Amino acid sequence: MRPRPYSEVDVFSAEPYRGNALAVVHDADGLSAEEMQRFATWTNLSETTFLLAPSSPAADYRVRIFTATEELPFAGHPTLGSARAWLDAGGSPRAGGTLIQECGVGLIPIRIQEDQLAFEAPPLTRYEPVDEVLIGRIAAILGIPRENILDASWLVNGPQWIGVRLASAQEVLDLQPDPAKAGSLEIGVVGPCGSTAETQLEVRAFIGGDPVWEDPVTGSLNAGLARWLTDAGLAAPPYTASQGTVLGRRGRVHISLDDGNIWVGGQVTSCIEGTVRL
Repeated sequence: MRPRPYSEVDVFSAEPYRGNALAVVHDADGLSAEEMQRFATWTNLSETTFLLAPSSPAADYRVRIFTATEELPFAGHPTLGSARAWLDAGGSPRAGGTLIQECGVGLIPIRIQEDQLAFEAPPLTRYEPVDEVLIGRIAAILGIPRENILDASWLVNGPQWIGVRLASAQEVLDLQPDPAKAGSLEIGVVGPCGSTAETQLEVRAFIGGDPVWEDPVTGSLNAGLARWLTDAGLAAPPYTASQGTVLGRRGRVHISLDDGNIWVGGQVTSCIEGTVRL
C-alpha cells in the first residue's frame, strides 16, 4: 500500500452536492482489478474510477470504472467526473479543447466547454424494441398499468439500460417502484415536461440488485435516451433533462447533436481532494 492522490467530485449539477458523487483514485497503475473492486465496494458510491497511464497513443489517460459490485466498460457520470479530476490534478489534453479518455468501450472524446464538460456518446451495442412479456414485467416493477408505458427500447452502451417512455414528467415523478421485483434489470424512465418548465425531460434510473436502487443522475442512460428519442422524432437537441428530483438532487444533463452524434454535457464540481492508501 502507498499514498495515491484521491478526489471526490459532484457531477451534473451547478450546485455542489446536488448531483451524483464520484470517487476518483489517481495514479492507479499497479493496482489489481481485485484491489480496485474492493475499494469501490468500500466507498459505497454508485461508481469509483481509477486513472491510469493510457495504452493507446491517442488517449490522454485510461480509466477503469467500478460500481460497488462490478466493473463497467463505460459510464457517463464517471466519464465527466474523471475528466474533471484529471484536469484539476494538472492534466493537459494533447488536443487543446478536447481530451481523449480510454476505457472499456474504446476512446471517448470529451469537450471542455466554459463551465461544462461533454462526452460524445458511444454507439449503442443493443438498440431494439423490448418484447411484450418484459414490458409487462417492467410495468409491474414500476407499479403502473401496462397501458401507461408508451414505448420501451434496449439502450445498451455499457450498462444494460432499458428505456421506458411515459406520457409526462409528473408520471415519472409519481413512480413508486418495487426494487424487490427488479432482479438485475436496469430501467430508465423518461417523460416530457410542460412547455413552461425549466427542463424539457424528467428522467429516473432504477437499478436492480443490492446496494443501488435509484441512481441520482445518469450520463449513460441519458445518452441512450437521447439517441432513441431523437431517432423517433420525439426530442430535438439541444435540450436539458432533469434527474434526481425525487432524491432531493438537482441534476441537469445537457444534450446536443453534432453531425449526427449525441453529446452529453454537465457541470462538475470538485468537492474533496487528498490521498488514499492503496
